Amino acid sequence: MPELLISHHPVIHNKLAQLRAQDTPPAVFRKLVHELSFLLGVEATQDLATTEVQVQTPMQSCKAQILAESIAIVPILRAGLGMSVGLSGLLPDAPVRHLGMYRDEETLQPVAYYSNIPAGQCEDLVLLVDPMLATGGSALMAIEQIKRWQPKRIKFLALLAAPEGVAALHDAHPDVAIHLCVLDEKLSPKGYILPGLGDAGDRIFNT
Repeated sequence: MPELLISHHPVIHNKLAQLRAQDTPPAVFRKLVHELSFLLGVEATQDLATTEVQVQTPMQSCKAQILAESIAIVPILRAGLGMSVGLSGLLPDAPVRHLGMYRDEETLQPVAYYSNIPAGQCEDLVLLVDPMLATGGSALMAIEQIKRWQPKRIKFLALLAAPEGVAALHDAHPDVAIHLCVLDEKLSPKGYILPGLGDAGDRIFNT
């Protein structure tokens, strides 16, 4: 079973403290999401395969390593868009696909409304991103759709998660690695992460 990987990097946790604060303005909140996504992406891609090439520097020729795997970034709309910006800074050649889902506030179940996952050849690794893993419903639905695309590997990246969502994802898809900045305490009766940071989408887009 892939490990649940939680960051212990002090810079990540310093930025998380700013992200959680209710008085952090939207522009700063968005910037922090971009920065945290970049840093989490660095940690999540440490195991990418590479291949050796020869590079000509201004001084001489030398051996170097380049990525040997193709990668796609798949944000769950809408909040996942904030993370895709940071990851695109890390992986500028990776295509960005989109899955649109929202949570029914009465049933807490995900409702799919958009997908541009193409038919045919898939990238080797899919980085599925959503700032928050709460009940896990949207992540489970997204992974089911992505698996029909048949990538070799899927990794789920979130800034923070509740134990309930992690357990649900692991139970349904034990082959999908989960990378988090932090694991929070629990879910509220209404399905919000505690202590959390509020609604990530609302704070990213100032709505």
